[in-house]
Amino acid sequence: MIDLSTSYLGLKLSSPLVVSASPLSRDVDGICRLEEAGASAVVLYSLFEEQLRQEEVDLEYHLSVGTESFAESLTYFPQPSEFQTGPEGYLNHIRKAKSSVSIPIVASVNGSTMGGWTKFAAEIERAGADAIECNIYYIPTDPSVSAEEVEKTYLDILQAVKSAVTIPVAVKLSPFFSNMANMAHRLDAAGARALVLFNRFYQPDIDLEELEIRPNVLLSGPQALRLPLTWIGILYGRVKADLAATSGVHGAEDVIKLLMVGASVTMLCSSLLRHGVNHLRHVERELRTWMEEHEYESVAQMRGSMSQIKCPDPAAFERAQYMRAVKGMQHIHMAGWR
Repeated sequence: MIDLSTSYLGLKLSSPLVVSASPLSRDVDGICRLEEAGASAVVLYSLFEEQLRQEEVDLEYHLSVGTESFAESLTYFPQPSEFQTGPEGYLNHIRKAKSSVSIPIVASVNGSTMGGWTKFAAEIERAGADAIECNIYYIPTDPSVSAEEVEKTYLDILQAVKSAVTIPVAVKLSPFFSNMANMAHRLDAAGARALVLFNRFYQPDIDLEELEIRPNVLLSGPQALRLPLTWIGILYGRVKADLAATSGVHGAEDVIKLLMVGASVTMLCSSLLRHGVNHLRHVERELRTWMEEHEYESVAQMRGSMSQIKCPDPAAFERAQYMRAVKGMQHIHMAGWR
């Protein structure tokens, strides 16, 4: 009997197949379908810092502007206190999801500064979320801001959220630090229960006809797997925090590789948007088949077996392997000229 169970954020999960924050969790029916298809946990779509900071003010303005001229219009729209704003709607979504499924529900908050959104974490806990994923989406563009200040922002946000809740807190972060290993250690020491690797930064495009900057959201491809695979392999066994892989997880082979370098869970999104939620069943079936064929009895047995600290060739994760790869490309290039 193959045991796919794993532990993440202190939660016992039936498998490492977790659905990352995406439109798939926008409605409760969608979350139910994810559970039925085999998701062991769902990270809800993100609530943005800007929603918490601006929505109440904007809503108050739009509901009241002009009503001083027409008394009857004062009762035409619901009062701001009665209107279900984004944050309140998010809390209700958590409550409904928790009452509809048995798998863990992880709330996601997306922000880049200190402020009220970190305090909102307490409301999320009271709504019943099993954990919180802090998606710290921060692109520093001010040349006067030092690397030390950027890193401090991450740590301050984590500590602010942790001070407001008792449920586990994960941090979803980017790979763009001077020393990723050091940053992972500092977040680990600050109490991050898990590190989610990695965030993919928004990269806009240019409309050459309209001469405008346009959104350009691209789904990940399997090649995106390499970055989380590399860093999870390096960090496994060196931090206490669980390591979650996101971006590039498309099939069972991707899941297997990430588990082998040390991931506790593998998060899927793009592959489900492309192929539908039932793709989860396909991935789980192939995962079980591979484990049976290779005589693995459990995910626990597999996990970390190919990490840097256990790999027969630790240099495979570092510069020596890079040199071999470059030399390999040179051989391919020379063969093409023959």
